[in-house]
Amino acid sequence: MTHLTRCHLNPARARHLTDSPQRLHAAVAAGFPPPPSGQATGHRVLWRLDETVHQPTLLILSPTPPDLTHLVEQAGWPRLATPDTPGWDTLPYAPLLGDLRAGQRLRFRLTANPTRAVSRPGRRGIRTALTTTADQIQWLLDRAAPAGFTIPADERTMPISPYVTVSATRALRFPRTTDSGSRRDVHLRTATYDGLLDVTDPDALRRTLTDGIGHGKAYGCGLLTLAHLTR
Repeated sequence: MTHLTRCHLNPARARHLTDSPQRLHAAVAAGFPPPPSGQATGHRVLWRLDETVHQPTLLILSPTPPDLTHLVEQAGWPRLATPDTPGWDTLPYAPLLGDLRAGQRLRFRLTANPTRAVSRPGRRGIRTALTTTADQIQWLLDRAAPAGFTIPADERTMPISPYVTVSATRALRFPRTTDSGSRRDVHLRTATYDGLLDVTDPDALRRTLTDGIGHGKAYGCGLLTLAHLTR
């Protein structure tokens, strides 16, 4: 069973989290119990921060429902929380996954870490961020077919282009403590895509929705969400 959770954050209290994917990753992880001793975690948790001027919203896709009491206390509206409205909503994802059909056209949003591997003679290749809008869109187009969808043409544009925009980008730099205890800076460039997609392979798209797309998943990248078209 997969669940989608939505938690609205208080912009006046959440900045210490929304400014740092590392701290927000830790806050998301704290919403789930640790695995039994000696066992690896069975969770594949994806998350994304959707930010507007007045309302940051955290989305979490997870195999089990999270408990975000700590997050509401740190960065939400704890005095407004009640047992019936704790400050977040969790819904089963199975209805959406089961409703996917080839030929459907849906809206989508994705925040991803578009990169390419640059080879170096005699050394390991280095992963480099794509910085232009054209390269970022091409990165997504290259991954669409294996992910179970295509992006239709937007015939309103001239020349005709894919029906997708890069609505936001962020260049992030934050410290990370490694397993050995050392610290190093992480550089992460993200792109948020909004557009339309056509379902071509429902099974592949279901895997994409639960597994994510690209790198940087621990830091809020890879979660693809869908919505039905409205008039």
